[in-house]
Amino acid sequence: MRNHHLAGRSPVYATHGMAATSMPAATLTALDVLRAGGNALDAAVAATAVLCVIEPQSTGIGGDCFCLYAPASAGKVIALNGSGRAPAAATIDWYEQQGITALENTSAHAVTVPGAINAWETLLKAHGRKGLDELLQPAIRYAADGWPVHPVVAWSWQRLETKLRKNGTHSFLPNGKAPAAGDIFRQPALAETLRGIARNGAKAFYEGPVAADIVATLRARGGLHTEEDLSSGLSNAEFVAPITLNWRGYDVYQCPPNGQGIVALMILGMLGGIAPAADGPLGALRFHRHIEAARLAYRDRDAFVADPSRVDVPVKKLLGAEYLSGLRALINDDAALRALPAAGEAMLPPHKDTVYLCVVDQDGNACSFINSLFEGFGSAILAERSGVMLQNRGFGFRVERDHPNCIAPRKRPMHTIIPGMVMREGQAVMPYGVMGGHFQPMGHSLFLTNMLEYGLDIQQAIDLPRLFPLKGKVQVEHGIPRNICDALAKRGHELEPADRPHGGGQAIWIDRARGCLVGGSDPRKDGLALGY
Repeated sequence: MRNHHLAGRSPVYATHGMAATSMPAATLTALDVLRAGGNALDAAVAATAVLCVIEPQSTGIGGDCFCLYAPASAGKVIALNGSGRAPAAATIDWYEQQGITALENTSAHAVTVPGAINAWETLLKAHGRKGLDELLQPAIRYAADGWPVHPVVAWSWQRLETKLRKNGTHSFLPNGKAPAAGDIFRQPALAETLRGIARNGAKAFYEGPVAADIVATLRARGGLHTEEDLSSGLSNAEFVAPITLNWRGYDVYQCPPNGQGIVALMILGMLGGIAPAADGPLGALRFHRHIEAARLAYRDRDAFVADPSRVDVPVKKLLGAEYLSGLRALINDDAALRALPAAGEAMLPPHKDTVYLCVVDQDGNACSFINSLFEGFGSAILAERSGVMLQNRGFGFRVERDHPNCIAPRKRPMHTIIPGMVMREGQAVMPYGVMGGHFQPMGHSLFLTNMLEYGLDIQQAIDLPRLFPLKGKVQVEHGIPRNICDALAKRGHELEPADRPHGGGQAIWIDRARGCLVGGSDPRKDGLALGY
């Protein structure tokens, strides 16, 4: 139990249904859908669409999506990969001929075909009770009528002003600057695009005027995209077999590569072979072990994780007990590794913006859902007529011939967004997720160990201060005590203050024994968990 003398949140309890998102209006939208007869997946799609409007720096319909869904009666986890692919003309030969050795985050070349809308439609047709025609109505209203910008959104928006100006995205800088908290922001062009999708489905996005606007915008900036790229299936979502690891008696599920969920499982696998550090969740030894496990897992991510339809990703080896035991043996409780290969650390740019949400309905269906533009405002390239802000997921590619993640026609890049699901004895225990780009596997493993190893409640496990090894240093949130930082420095870690909080998380625990749901939502964002 938290100290009630100190500022903080309590977990949220309910019995019939619950949603946790990064914006209050999105959480309320999800509950409205549940109370109107929709299931957890319907509610997640409706809430995500709202977030695409009112948290525009983090997500949008020009982005990608991943989902883990655990139907109450199925006894299994269903995974969907809703990430788009590179244009058909994106050959390494072309980039080499142009002298391009790395992609820029605001370039048209960083834009892959957006997968989100196709993913939403694919999920709803397979497992939903409602259609886009009904579920998009709240988002349409928010886009047309506007909605007050919330404080964390305003703070993030202000930090991205230079990026928006660089790409001439002036409609997102009303009066020449980012909106302040409380300012009403409207997106009439996006509202009209959403109306078209509500009437005609995903086809209205990938064909016709919206697709033409997206392609014309990208071609004007040197992009290789064609309307055929959008209409020919490069956005097509796929149901895939999830990957899983048994850890501390729970089955933890992630989406497979091209996502980085395998990194979260590797960290857990390394730490799961030893007893939790006795100094507690804010202890130096606990953090040291976590940092070292993360450094090893991220190193392997950047060496192996790519589109499995194009390269062999050794998932079974990386999650194998023998391999994880070998990595675990490299961790010295007294000192940081100095001989760690730096292949992964050199690639990691600062962490990113994303939205994650989870929903559980009265039937026990559990949905873990993530939708993203990657970086803040993605590429900051706006298709003005359709109001579609375009992601920069292609920034995850390498322009390096023969690298597993080298850009190639119709290929998916390495993806950072990862929904999580915890199961036990064939039943969903907890949909959960932590946003924050490259930080996400670290965030997943910190949250799960906070809660399931150290006994923190779901809200405390989300609230606890975080750190992240990045580019050879460890970025530390302000809440980690000075004496802990000193102890980490003595072990050889070079620490620096994080310039912004690490990610933001949501989770819902399904307490079947007591017949209730328990939710938590990250104070690093504007949102909350609510139930009924």
